[in-house]
Amino acid sequence: MSREIVEAMRALAREKGIPEERLVAALEDALLSAYKKQPGAAKYARVELDQDSGDYRVIELLVPEMLEAGLIVETIDEQSYEDPETGEWIEPSDVEIPGEKLAEHRDEIPERDVTPDDFGRIAAQTAKQVILQRIREAERDMMFDEFADRVGEMVTGIVQQSDNRYTLLQLRDRVEALLPRSEQVYGERYDHNQRLKAVIKEVSQSAKGPSIIVSRRDPEVIRALFELEVPEIADGLVEITGVAREPGYRSKIAVVSHAAGVDPVGACVGPRGSRVRMVVSELKGEKIDIIPYNDEPGRFIAKALSPAHVREVFIDDEQRQATVVVPDEDLTKAIGREGQNVRLAARLTGWRIDIKKASDALAQAATGGDAGDVEAEEPIGDGRCSAVMTSGRRCPNAALPGSIFCGLPAHQALVRFGRVEVAVLEDLPEDELDALADPDKSQEDVQDIVTRAEEAYAERVAAEGPVPTEEDLGPVQAEAGEPVDAEAQDAPAVEDDGNEAPDAADDAAPGVEDVPSA
Repeated sequence: MSREIVEAMRALAREKGIPEERLVAALEDALLSAYKKQPGAAKYARVELDQDSGDYRVIELLVPEMLEAGLIVETIDEQSYEDPETGEWIEPSDVEIPGEKLAEHRDEIPERDVTPDDFGRIAAQTAKQVILQRIREAERDMMFDEFADRVGEMVTGIVQQSDNRYTLLQLRDRVEALLPRSEQVYGERYDHNQRLKAVIKEVSQSAKGPSIIVSRRDPEVIRALFELEVPEIADGLVEITGVAREPGYRSKIAVVSHAAGVDPVGACVGPRGSRVRMVVSELKGEKIDIIPYNDEPGRFIAKALSPAHVREVFIDDEQRQATVVVPDEDLTKAIGREGQNVRLAARLTGWRIDIKKASDALAQAATGGDAGDVEAEEPIGDGRCSAVMTSGRRCPNAALPGSIFCGLPAHQALVRFGRVEVAVLEDLPEDELDALADPDKSQEDVQDIVTRAEEAYAERVAAEGPVPTEEDLGPVQAEAGEPVDAEAQDAPAVEDDGNEAPDAADDAAPGVEDVPSA
């Protein structure tokens, strides 16, 4: 063999990125296969290749009969297997002792040089096929090693073909990935030559090389896309603590900041919503809610139920269950379409969430029931009266045991009235207020009083304008016994990129609903 062949082998190793020692072993195996095609070839032999000169030698192994018999028995034991259908033990018919076993007993085996003068045409063709096969095997192994450690990582591919079973993506030259129907988002269309982002779901070995399965449905798609678009996440200043997703419809992510002065929600939204808009565009319009993470479960659950406004959250740590009280008009928002909003919130927080209307909570309080898991003998909520004064602020008095209102007749009348604004009852005389607070009063009489009160209130609002509602209140109760200041939830705006956090009303990106304002 000439030196040019060895140089060509080294150039091929550099081009393909294959270790040179592996190509040398492949060349030796190819020469051995070519030798065994020769008439009168030895049964056991090996090839030695001089990498400097390019010369090779074929060494015949003269294996003693006793040693050969023992090695054959060992090989049969190792290669035998049980048939799963019949249960019979099947032994190999044509046994050949592996070269590794012969190398272990090299000191006991005599050798002699049987290098042929030349190989025939068939032998040379065999050597060529063996070399090409070994190169392909080396490439497959390298490809598997490269992608096996990248599970969960985002990759970009070009759509090559698509049918009702799977979509084929070309990741790079001679590297393809499968996007099965089960990992596709319902309603998405994949066109030929379209660039597509997906996360690697699974990498496995197969006869034709590594099989790479990618996904567009996995929640890690959301996380990976935000890591690409938000530098603060890539640098570790902001962390995505959780992702809840219903592919193609809506997602909720919880974010937390690890650096002072960095607003996690504003960082993910970006200047005028540019960052989240890129994520929404890649997901074909899927809506995304960005929630600030909080260590306190009550506050976190209240934020996770956005865009609904939460009035109270009662926590049961043992059952890991939360009872949420929302205004009557926000019940639909809190539940979401087909329960989607509360389902995503429960998945994001890890708590079971039960939602109650404020009117139902008031009725329970009036009948001595409880709101959530708080005993009726104790003040419900934070122990403070829940009535809203005419000024729009909350009543400062303490609530009576088993009620969410204080002892003032007008405030106790709110129990039967089903609302919290005292202003609605402002025009009622004292005897009608006492009648509303009287549990023995018939429902018909109560309804007449309520109707007159609402009519009077509507006339006053038309003449003077509406009084502040309960949404103007500062405190929102997150846990029984602990009020939460809604303004304190807002983190400082993003300062490190030189842009102010966007205003939710003006700058929210299309497809992003009720992203908490920075």
